[in-house]
Amino acid sequence: MSSAVQRRRPQTAQQFVLEELRRAITSGELSPGGQIRQDALAARFEVSRVPLREALKALEAEGLVVHHVHRGYFVAELSLGDLEEIYRIRELLETEAVRRAVRRLPDGIVAALEGVQRRVERAAEKGDVSTMGAENRLFHFTLIEASGMPRLVRLITTLWDSTDAYRALYYTQGPHRTRAVREHRAVISALRQGDEDAVVHWLDEHRAHTVAALRSVLGGERR
Repeated sequence: MSSAVQRRRPQTAQQFVLEELRRAITSGELSPGGQIRQDALAARFEVSRVPLREALKALEAEGLVVHHVHRGYFVAELSLGDLEEIYRIRELLETEAVRRAVRRLPDGIVAALEGVQRRVERAAEKGDVSTMGAENRLFHFTLIEASGMPRLVRLITTLWDSTDAYRALYYTQGPHRTRAVREHRAVISALRQGDEDAVVHWLDEHRAHTVAALRSVLGGERR
């Protein structure tokens, strides 16, 4: 087992397997629609099949995997309709979280966002899709968590997890990375001015552009 995996390993085998499987799915390491081979994963994680099965049941409840009788577990594959529905629900929930965050705006949040944004921009310039995806997520959740509403944050997290593998497709193209950088900067500028409506507007634009790009990708795959 790699040292990186060992450092991430939490206290229980089930927690460990759950976190590693979720990471592998949301990062795209396990592709949408791909079969999850339990024997290979049990050997990789050095655990028995019991914690692996429990982790898979938890991920099935989250919508990240699906179970087919007599066939086993597969990474969930989203349709265009699924994707659009998830982003619509995100819009509703994130708007509430962001408005609360802007009204509270704890000390240091804008500075923290600026620090994350610098890393987003470095990754965008290098075309480092994996790092940009991770830093983009941190950018959004730094703001969302400032709402002070942990239950709402957990709901939004589940929605993000279910689309992370697809979101990575958005950042493979340079113009999309450039647009995301510009929209992040606009969000930070609006926060500095205390303009709640402008923050919500730019985040709405950010999501809409992602959905439009993914609609084109998924539509092309279907054809």
